[in-house]
Amino acid sequence: MATKLRGTLGQLGTIARDIIGKPSETRPLGKLAVGTAKAAHIFESASTGVRAPLPGPQHLAVARLKEPIAAAAIQPYSSGASAAATGGSKSWSAALENASEVVGRSSDTAEKLADPKELVGSELSFITDNLARLLESGHPMLNTVSRYYFSASGKHIRPLLVMLIAQATSIATKRRGKTSILVDSDVDAIDYSLMDRTASQNIHSDLQSQRANRLMEDATRGGHGGRPYLPHVKGGLTILPTHRRLAEITEMIHTSSLLHDDVIDHAETRRGLPAIQKRFGNKMAIFAGDFLLARASMALARLRDPEVIEIMASVLCDLVDGEFKQLKNLEDEDAPMARPDEGAFEYYLEKTYLKTGSLVAKSCRSSAILSNSTDDIVEAAYIYGRNLGIAFQLIDDLLDFTVSSTEFGKPVGADLELGLATAPVLYAWQEFPELGPLVARKFSGEGDVARAWDLVHASSGIERTRALARRYVERANEALCILPPSSATQALERVTLSVLTRTK
Repeated sequence: MATKLRGTLGQLGTIARDIIGKPSETRPLGKLAVGTAKAAHIFESASTGVRAPLPGPQHLAVARLKEPIAAAAIQPYSSGASAAATGGSKSWSAALENASEVVGRSSDTAEKLADPKELVGSELSFITDNLARLLESGHPMLNTVSRYYFSASGKHIRPLLVMLIAQATSIATKRRGKTSILVDSDVDAIDYSLMDRTASQNIHSDLQSQRANRLMEDATRGGHGGRPYLPHVKGGLTILPTHRRLAEITEMIHTSSLLHDDVIDHAETRRGLPAIQKRFGNKMAIFAGDFLLARASMALARLRDPEVIEIMASVLCDLVDGEFKQLKNLEDEDAPMARPDEGAFEYYLEKTYLKTGSLVAKSCRSSAILSNSTDDIVEAAYIYGRNLGIAFQLIDDLLDFTVSSTEFGKPVGADLELGLATAPVLYAWQEFPELGPLVARKFSGEGDVARAWDLVHASSGIERTRALARRYVERANEALCILPPSSATQALERVTLSVLTRTK
């Protein structure tokens, strides 16, 4: 009986989805399509006990969203909407407001997108406070150095996304069965204090490790205030304690990469502060970055979810791989970026994903997994994060040519000084072949940086880069259509649009 009912519901859901295209945006037939598909999926999960995709076009939508974007042929947007959407916000908060207004004006309804700060603002504050506790070492200098960038006003975009994905997937169809002792459909039955306990008792045989472990456990237990290890529920959307910890892990990994990058790039400033190695020296900066990774790894292991541990550990491999790709010698005629063709853009975008997009994408994927989501939801979260991460870096590369160092929080023109050919340069190179020799010698000749700067501004490289970022933003928002409609998905869309409007 269950099999027959499941099949009938699945067929009805598929037919309705095929007719409508985007059922979540159509009433009331859209609700019928979504409801029947989910009902069929519940029966499927109940009978098989495995994580499975929703029936119908969902699987096809995921496959289509994975198709590559032909970056080399991108042309600037010429519509008025493009100009409105890329106008000059002066801060991340202002960018969110600007994005909301743009969408509100262009929407068929009077409703505006949900404000991410209203949904998860209190959780962000909690995470910021708890990070200091997670980094407790018992060594005053190490505490100071490892927390240095956390004292500045960063965007915190990664923890924000982790928690919004947590909310968005909390109402999605669940897989049957557990992936770990901290994942269960009955969240009230889970002892989340396990996150702050050692995964192995053998660590206590090492006195130094035991001391460090005790410091970390005491600090985290003391920092939960009146809500120890409790899920955060707002408007029917849930953030689990494991999601909070994943958000903290994500920020620690990101900040450790900043510490290492600033040493490699000889950076002068970061987040409006002197770069860490300028303040404490190269050795202390590297040690602090290593310490952040170590603490992130400990916290990750204590999530006790093998899939999430493996996914987030692969981010570290991606960061190193991306750095090597960036350092690759470009003087060889057969080098991937020897000419401004599609191959060069593929190489550049792959490097961009590894250095920036991977952490965003895989933390979004991990957040969906911790929500016990089905494969299609997990994949949609990953696709959203991947495209958003690439778009974010594309705008970063664009801002290197368009804003002042005061606005940006770090020196502008730094990419050229480092010998890097980013998207604005590659597009300009298509219009001005004389850029080729400058790129080949990594702008190391006298006057190369100034000449490249002028050629980029004389070309359509900046606007084509913005147009490419817009394509990735559009694809990220398409992935959100696979998630159940909610204020969290609206907030994710609003954050995505803010990427195009930011100036820092």
